[in-house]
Amino acid sequence: MPKKAQSTFDREMQNPAFREQFEAAYTELLLSELIEELMQSENKSVRKLAKEVGLSPTVIQNLRSGEQEDVKLSNFINISHACGFHIILEKGKQRIHL
Repeated sequence: MPKKAQSTFDREMQNPAFREQFEAAYTELLLSELIEELMQSENKSVRKLAKEVGLSPTVIQNLRSGEQEDVKLSNFINISHACGFHIILEKGKQRIHL
């Protein structure tokens, strides 16, 4: 049986340095996409959301665009709440609302 050809991505993911860099970039992309989705769900502008959560519009825009790679948990919770969402930690049947 012929060996299945690997994609370039699959070959690159075998390199530990590439994998680590890819996973970090992917996590950053997920955060910016999540914040963008939260804002769209409530039709919130950058300025409106910034005012509601007490952050500068620049911080919100940088999070939304992925230029800022991390966010304080308290800021993320505030952004989520301002968009009508609640964060829940769950382990088995135990749930903690943040």
